[in-house]
Amino acid sequence: MNIARTQGGWIEVICGGMFSGKSEELIRRIRRAQIAKQRVQVFKPVIDTRYAEVEIVSHSNMRIESEPVTTAIEILDRVQADTDVVGVDEGQFFDNKLIDVCNRLANHGRRVIVAGLDLDYLGQPFEPIPQLLAIAENITKTSAICVRCGHPANFSQRIVESADRVLLGALGLYEPRCRSCFIPGVAQIEETTAVEKA
Repeated sequence: MNIARTQGGWIEVICGGMFSGKSEELIRRIRRAQIAKQRVQVFKPVIDTRYAEVEIVSHSNMRIESEPVTTAIEILDRVQADTDVVGVDEGQFFDNKLIDVCNRLANHGRRVIVAGLDLDYLGQPFEPIPQLLAIAENITKTSAICVRCGHPANFSQRIVESADRVLLGALGLYEPRCRSCFIPGVAQIEETTAVEKA
């Protein structure tokens, strides 16, 4: 990291379930910083190639240029000395070193904005987002709409068979569910469909 800047840094975390607008909110904040003529850099995990390799793309097709990185530490190596704002999408796909990276950037005067899932498909905390929530100055929790009942949805229901904690996907693999409709793990789609037909 080309250190330079000091004073005035902080961490913002945007968290919630899938389809809740986390990436949209990250893009909105980055664009506002650009309008204010601040120098921004945006990063995402290299494994996230769902919509584009060098862009963050929301489910509603909002886009912003980003740099794919393999590890959180790589973010430190790429941040330029004159960068004011650092954005990170899909923070849950990085290891716990992301916590130290965010702290170091904020301690050197950067505004750091991280978006990510706070719960996995089992409804369990999805590291490192919960740890980032503990040290962030600003937290935004987004909600989707439950596809079953229309209530606020904070859970990401996996609807395909897989025991992998990380399973990249969007529509067709996951759907937003509220607490009452969420089934930890893989939802039994056949049973749900049978109940709906009854």
